[in-house]
Parts: sequence; C-alpha cells; structure tokens
Amino acid sequence: MTAFDDDRPAPRGELTTQLVPLPADTNANGDVYAGWLVQQMDLAAATLSGRISQGRNATVAIDRMEFLSPLRVGSQVSCYCQLVDIGRSSMKINVEVWTLDRNAERPRKVTEALFVYVAIDEQGRIRQVPAQQVPES
Repeated sequence: MTAFDDDRPAPRGELTTQLVPLPADTNANGDVYAGWLVQQMDLAAATLSGRISQGRNATVAIDRMEFLSPLRVGSQVSCYCQLVDIGRSSMKINVEVWTLDRNAERPRKVTEALFVYVAIDEQGRIRQVPAQQVPES
C-alpha cells in the first residue's frame, strides 16, 4: 500500500482462495494461529505458481511477512496472489490476505508476504518454467 491508498485500500493481484477459519484453527486464547494463515497463503501462492510452471513446484522462501491486524474466527479470508518476478526456474509471488469480518462493511488487510517458488520435475530436480506461461505484467 502507498500513502495514496490509505483512504480506500484494495487488494492487489487475483483472488486465489477464500475460506473461513473455524474454532479448531485457534489457540487457547481464541486467536487464529499465524501458522494456519501462513499455510493458507502458501497454498494460494502454490496454486498460482503451479499454473505458471505447469507442474510441480516447491516453496524455497517466504520474505517480508508482517501481521497488521488479528484474524477472527468466522471471518471470510481471501488470499490475493500476484506474480512479481520470474526467472528461469523461480517465481516470486506476493500474497495479500484480506478479511471480511461477520459484521463489517469493508474488508481489511491482515498481512502480506513474498513467496518464492522453484519449478521442479518428478524427481525433485529444478527445471525451467515454460516460457509461454510467463504472464504479462
């Protein structure tokens, strides 16, 4: 987000997954586990990287994660993914998480992170991302 977005922030990227955290996804204090949210973000980014790489891929890094606000049980959680960079075999995907609380009028941003994936073959070796699958930016 930039200073110009403060009055009406909006998600960047394509909506990749939507789900609702349940009570089983919380700690003893009733807060949704950060690990649960990271797992959902990884699944969302893996969906996009799999489409781009046309096959298997592996998470190699997660960068710049900061939790901006708490995630509440029963809220609608949306993961938005955007390809930031692509190399010969790697893909950098920014994931933003927005939530719409049950009684809220507008969604709010919960966190974002940069996920790095590498395309791999069936033997787990690094392979090239097909050139025709590189999305236009």
